Amino acid sequence: MIRPIYLYGSGVLREKAAEADLSKPEEIKALVADLWETLADSEGCGLAAPQIGVSQRVCVVDGDIMADVYPYLKGFKRTFVNPKVVEQSEQKTVYNEGCLSVPGIFCDVTRPAKIKVEYYDENLQKKTEEFDNFASRMIQHEFSHLDGVLFTDLVAPIRRKLIVKKLQRIASGKVATHYKARIK
Repeated sequence: MIRPIYLYGSGVLREKAAEADLSKPEEIKALVADLWETLADSEGCGLAAPQIGVSQRVCVVDGDIMADVYPYLKGFKRTFVNPKVVEQSEQKTVYNEGCLSVPGIFCDVTRPAKIKVEYYDENLQKKTEEFDNFASRMIQHEFSHLDGVLFTDLVAPIRRKLIVKKLQRIASGKVATHYKARIK
């Protein structure tokens, strides 16, 4: 089911999400299906459960939308249930990020270049994987949502001052999106 994406100003985006209950696989599979369907409808490259109003540690990423710029992302799709970053590189990279929950705003964000993650996949099989380049970026962005952190929290203070009015407009509902959205 396509769900509305919660926008900046919604309380659920600021909560530290709870662990998904692995003893309820059907509920997790239904949530994952909704995430994938909502992501496809919104034409994004990642979506976390809090962005559809569910405060659980579940997210999905789809590199296909970025494959024209980053060919190695063709066919790259992952579902993360209860993920944990167990290692991250000291080397950092900067990229101009955007977010479905913060439409129309793009800012440079510094993140580790590589990460190693432990997680459960869509079949609740435990996995450990390393990611780098843009795959690492997409994943870290979604993991931030699971901790109640938006990319706008990670920008330089001067840049943050420059976007405050835009953020206030989003929070007051004065924004248009091509996908179902809500503020709550």
